[in-house]
Amino acid sequence: MNESMFEDEARLAETSAHELALECLAAGIEAAKPEKAVERHCQLEGDILRIKGAEYDLSAYDSVRILGGGKAADDLAAAFETLLGDRVTGGVVVTNEQTARPERVTVRKGEHPTPKEGSVSGATAVLDAAAEADDRTLVIAAIAGGASALLCAPVDALSVGDMQAVTDGLLNAGASIHEINVVRRACSKIKGGGLAAAAAPATVVGVVVSDVVGDDLSVIASGPTVPTETDPAAALEVLDRYELSVPAVHEWLQTAEESDSEAGTVDNHVIISGRDAIDAARDIAEDRGYSTCVLSTRIEGESTQAGRFHAAIGMEAAESGDPVAPPAAVLSGGETTVHVTGDGVGGPNQEFALAAATELPPSGVLGAVDTDGGDGSTDAAGALVDAYTVDDEAAVRAALADNDSYGFLDSRGALLRSGATGTNVNDLRVLVVPSEDETDGK
Repeated sequence: MNESMFEDEARLAETSAHELALECLAAGIEAAKPEKAVERHCQLEGDILRIKGAEYDLSAYDSVRILGGGKAADDLAAAFETLLGDRVTGGVVVTNEQTARPERVTVRKGEHPTPKEGSVSGATAVLDAAAEADDRTLVIAAIAGGASALLCAPVDALSVGDMQAVTDGLLNAGASIHEINVVRRACSKIKGGGLAAAAAPATVVGVVVSDVVGDDLSVIASGPTVPTETDPAAALEVLDRYELSVPAVHEWLQTAEESDSEAGTVDNHVIISGRDAIDAARDIAEDRGYSTCVLSTRIEGESTQAGRFHAAIGMEAAESGDPVAPPAAVLSGGETTVHVTGDGVGGPNQEFALAAATELPPSGVLGAVDTDGGDGSTDAAGALVDAYTVDDEAAVRAALADNDSYGFLDSRGALLRSGATGTNVNDLRVLVVPSEDETDGK
């Protein structure tokens, strides 16, 4: 194996199937890093900056500023500094764990997944910098998943405490990111095109790392560079659906009116998504002689159910050769959720893996990670499991009921820890089903 992505890989790679799963996960994360994506999709020729085929003549601008936020925002800023050099005249981005150190762009620290004062002060700094732009400014908006929390600019009627309450309530209820962001957009100055509006009349070019199923630009980071109509009535419907009561937010939404942000010239380009991670992982498996099956990059829903579904696919492959014959790797991406009812510690990928472990084929290995390196609010990216991870199904049921997948998996040495990866393209899952003659290790 190459340079380790995860802690303690030598122990974790106990069979060739475990090793392949780890290599696929690492390759997927590596392919989704901003530096590589900027190299793939962005070029500078003289004064012409090309981003995915669109051209921007830098001679038309007096300044180029990088503004934005998200778990990969500092890496995006650093990658554009490498590309553009001293043409970058400044900027501000907000992230939660700094993994890159741009020279000309200030990196502020915010909080995720629940916003706090750092997210508010960081968003304020970004909006203030945007307001200084004019029609001779090119704003490169570095937008990545996580910015919905990291760029928190509540409307004047709301406090950061109100946004904390509504965010935590919806997350614990298992609401989808689409639903959460409907509420966030209706309560924010920066979301739904607010950043682009603040920068008008500048030219704004959003360079986006997608952590959203389907890559909907209005949903990624709640769309700070995507002029979107806010819909207070739809936001109220989300709160009612999950029986969540936050009085100040309800009061605001009941009196707020639908609105559109007024932005100038805005282009948006998704340069990294979950598909990049899936494709890189698949290439590794195929290079090792494994057949591959990509189930979907859009797997959502409850984590435990999705995990058991993946395990069932693995068992079918092992027994019948459908939908793919061993040796095989079954891959998927997306974003599952957890309806929190217990008092334990865990994350969607840990619950996914633990639920799957009880139903895997005897030689199967499953790895599931959040590509940003932090699954839920834990220090683990996810987990690597096999059928031997579980020796007491009653204990598994108890752990899942208490939402304590972290404790169970940690006690069995199955957690994957990578630290912050500098990217964020949602979940990546690899299920390896070896052929019958691959019996090394266990």
